[in-house]
Amino acid sequence: QPGFPTGYGPPQPPQPQQPSQQPGQPGVIKNYGIPQPAGGTVALQTGFTDSNVPYNTPATGNAQQSPGMPYKSASDQNYPQRPQFNYQSNQYGVQGYTQISSTTSNYPEGAAGNKDLQVTEQELTALLAQKDIARTLTEDLLKHFGAEDLEVKEQPKAPALNNGTLSSGPFSPSNLDESKIKEVKVEKPDPSDLPQIFDKTEAKPVETIKCEATSSTNKIDSIRSESVLKLESLCETPMEPEFTIEMDSKSIMEMCKGRGINAVPNCSILSDKSPPPAPPDPPAQRLTKEQLNPPAPSVYLENKKDAFSPQLQEFCLKHPIAVIRGLAAALKLDLGLFSTKTLVEANPDHGIEVRTQMQQTSDENWDPVQAKKVWGCISHRSHTTIAKYAQYQASSFQDSLREEKDKAQGIHSANLSDSDSKDSTGVVKRKKNAYGLAGRPGSKMLRFGTNVDLSDERKWKNQLQELMKLPAFARVVSAGNMLSHVGHVILGMNTVQLYMKVPGSRTPGHQENNNFCSININIGPGDCEWFAVPDAYWGVIHQLCEKNNINYLHGSWWPALEDLYEENIPVYRFVQRPGDLVWVNAGCVHWVQAVGWCNNIAWNVGPLTARQYQLAIERYEWNKLQSFKSIVPMVHLSWNLARNIKVSDPRLFDLIKNCLLRTMRHCCLILEFVQNKGVEVRFHGRGKNEASHYCGQCE
Repeated sequence: QPGFPTGYGPPQPPQPQQPSQQPGQPGVIKNYGIPQPAGGTVALQTGFTDSNVPYNTPATGNAQQSPGMPYKSASDQNYPQRPQFNYQSNQYGVQGYTQISSTTSNYPEGAAGNKDLQVTEQELTALLAQKDIARTLTEDLLKHFGAEDLEVKEQPKAPALNNGTLSSGPFSPSNLDESKIKEVKVEKPDPSDLPQIFDKTEAKPVETIKCEATSSTNKIDSIRSESVLKLESLCETPMEPEFTIEMDSKSIMEMCKGRGINAVPNCSILSDKSPPPAPPDPPAQRLTKEQLNPPAPSVYLENKKDAFSPQLQEFCLKHPIAVIRGLAAALKLDLGLFSTKTLVEANPDHGIEVRTQMQQTSDENWDPVQAKKVWGCISHRSHTTIAKYAQYQASSFQDSLREEKDKAQGIHSANLSDSDSKDSTGVVKRKKNAYGLAGRPGSKMLRFGTNVDLSDERKWKNQLQELMKLPAFARVVSAGNMLSHVGHVILGMNTVQLYMKVPGSRTPGHQENNNFCSININIGPGDCEWFAVPDAYWGVIHQLCEKNNINYLHGSWWPALEDLYEENIPVYRFVQRPGDLVWVNAGCVHWVQAVGWCNNIAWNVGPLTARQYQLAIERYEWNKLQSFKSIVPMVHLSWNLARNIKVSDPRLFDLIKNCLLRTMRHCCLILEFVQNKGVEVRFHGRGKNEASHYCGQCE
């Protein structure tokens, strides 16, 4: 699994000697990550409840100029100088990827080597007396180790859940139990069988033996190292130097010298040895009808004390999605500051993006000609001002009241022919009914006001000040929020965005940028309907998008519920009322439709947990393969986190430091490469609030 450790296990003896370093080789980097927890049971759709992993408690963010906690990982050392096979419990095993640390033997001469193999001097003499031993030794060994003694032991195991794929979260139930993975064991030959390894012909006495054949330890050395060499083709060559997070910067730069002259390798902040990230396979467990429709995790707040309790944050981090009901009342939030009336009075000419969509019920999605149900969601972009959209929103509400009145008098205006019209595409536009829905699915177009930027503190001072009443874990700016350490504005992520809706307005299916958590508060007066799927199933939804010829990242899609249930995907479905806060946990797939006329405010947060960071860097690397720009500059953020806070979570500490190690090494190699080509390098520096620079966007 990308970014997960291939070196965790019992500590190994120290290396007696340092392998030689070949110039020009970039070296290898030890893998660091979160150890795989045991797979969950049917808690797939109800949250992450692994009691063995205390991931619910986020690290504290202390604004100190500290390099971080001096934590040393209890991981083993690679390439110890004794023959062994460390077969890692890694999900790639079931897909054919084998991660084996193998080494050659360097036993000293003497009885110690013989004792380890349980071979007596008399047996060795007999072995060395076989005829043509120099010619047949290698052939017999290959036959022997290629047959009986290389045994693959397989314990009874459940079906694989994540076959060599991107993590759906180290604490998601989609991960494998380490004890369920295959183990490779090299059996040591029984001493009584050793003579049978060689030629079966009768031994003839040998009067003299060449010098190189007299050393019994050397001969046994060649026996043991031969089998190892057959497996080393699967591994990184042990001749390359290893970079670890225990090294200081000076050591890293020294090891990089002379290795970036010929070329610079690609830089992954996950791992050098794992396959490229890919969408995960879903959990294998078949769910019942009830489990496919789980109740939404929700909690009701009665007062301010409830809102600021540590248990509330733990509750949110435990579930894929959670609803905090009564939050506005408990904290006495003035939601009127975000009403359409107040927004128009404050900044009527403020720009707003508009999405033109088809009006239809929340559990249906029709094609433009209303012939069949599809996944593709029609959503055309345009722009207007808050004042103009407010006028549209109000007139839509007035039309609905008028239709309600007509309906009460027995006049079905929605079916009158003189109220019908056509838009530029020729689609019939019928008047909507009392619930804001057309008489026929998709027969009317609506406009959804989205992405209203509230980042300007001068324009929206009162609104932003009101949100400071929220508990720290839900605030836009907080020391414990990773996104507050980016150092520049990422619109809609570490700033507030507002959405202005009429009934039927849709936010199509998606995961948040770089899998960060998100906060959404309904201002009202109407409700919103939410659909959500745990992150363990995002790989299947990705497959369904591809099946429907829709790009998962770039496309606009509205999942068909029957397709999800058929694929064994659980779906949370719930209503968000005015004053309710919805917490979307890392990686959760979700889509939303307005039931009534309402406004919503939303932003992202990054709790200081290993799980949040792991999912963010995994998506960062997967985005590269999809030619999709990551909105969050994860490398820049990682260096700022190391600079700004003291990380109290050991696993998060290792993950961040691993990113620093990989990117620093890459910088050293690049500098050496371009300087060797005669290119002058000038330090750019960074100004206050300067945005991060992406190498794919030349400036």
